[in-house]
Amino acid sequence: MLPQLCHLIPNGGKIFLPIYFFTLIASYKYGIKVGLLTAVLSPVINSLLFGMPTLAILPAILTKSVVLAIAAALVSNKTQKVSLLTLLIVVLSYQVVGTLAEWAMTSSFYLAIQDFRLGIPGIMLQLFGTYFILILSKEK
Repeated sequence: MLPQLCHLIPNGGKIFLPIYFFTLIASYKYGIKVGLLTAVLSPVINSLLFGMPTLAILPAILTKSVVLAIAAALVSNKTQKVSLLTLLIVVLSYQVVGTLAEWAMTSSFYLAIQDFRLGIPGIMLQLFGTYFILILSKEK
């Protein structure tokens, strides 16, 4: 539902990057298997049901989602803690690798850096929203 709510705002998907939010949470908290399932199924199901993301950009989003799932699971497993610094490392790593991959796929640097041009609110949402959800959901 989060992606659909964001798409009610003009360019909301490009600004808030909602498709990555739950992949980050799933991978960081539950590991690589759950993260990869979320990374692949979330964009594919949303695309099939709602047409967002469009089929044309689905490969780039899937690439970024899979990189995010792997990075989050690796960092979480290695550090065994939740911090803004570790989440920043994860978010920046998937964004940089994903941007390079999207640039290679589209041959458009301008399109590839879209998340950095428009998506800063989404990156901040991923960083701070994920931090607070993971901190609040810790088992006691």
